[in-house]
Amino acid sequence: MSALKKIGILGGTFDPPHVGHLKLASHFAKILHLDELLLIPSGEPWQKGSDITPAEIRFQLTEAAGMDLAKAFLYLQIPTKIGIDRIEINRAGPSYSIDTAKSLRERFGHEASLIWLVGADSLIHLPSWNSWRDLFQYINFAVASRPNYDLNSEMSPEIKELLASHQIQEPVALENTPAGLIYIDEGLSVDLSSTELRNRLKTSARSLVASEQIPSHTLQIITNLGLY
Repeated sequence: MSALKKIGILGGTFDPPHVGHLKLASHFAKILHLDELLLIPSGEPWQKGSDITPAEIRFQLTEAAGMDLAKAFLYLQIPTKIGIDRIEINRAGPSYSIDTAKSLRERFGHEASLIWLVGADSLIHLPSWNSWRDLFQYINFAVASRPNYDLNSEMSPEIKELLASHQIQEPVALENTPAGLIYIDEGLSVDLSSTELRNRLKTSARSLVASEQIPSHTLQIITNLGLY
């Protein structure tokens, strides 16, 4: 087993958190043998526009999702510890991943493997992130495929060049390297979108958005607060 501490990072607007987030977290926690997984709701998601649920409520929804994730880890016998982190909510200004990556590197030290967990669509849009090339000084990426999403056809020349120099084929490499690698996993295929779920919650189909799509504790808060 790797001697490096392995920290998974699952960031997002989480408006709301959904079962796809939990599946992604469980999958990578298991195959990467994560010591700890941080769910990090964004404070000011600068790419998402202004129609966003307030950060404190999204943090509350993410905490609730963390309860369901902890139950899943227990059932699946995954020993990874779960943390819901306020690092972006507490930081003033737009929530840039590069700032979070730098802060987490300072927190966990130079030798820990920091692994940012994302879907394939996030990898495609990586060049739109602030200081995106600098991220590889601080973190690795583990990327989950999405159904009906042809990664190769969507790739820009920048991403193809990035993969040529950073992609690895075996996930164990992420366990032994602090930063700078990309692993694309074809074993998980999640096709849930917070935006789509939010839109459905605003319609007469609201009752159909059940705990198969939104974690039960999160759905309870959404219902109690009358969100969306």
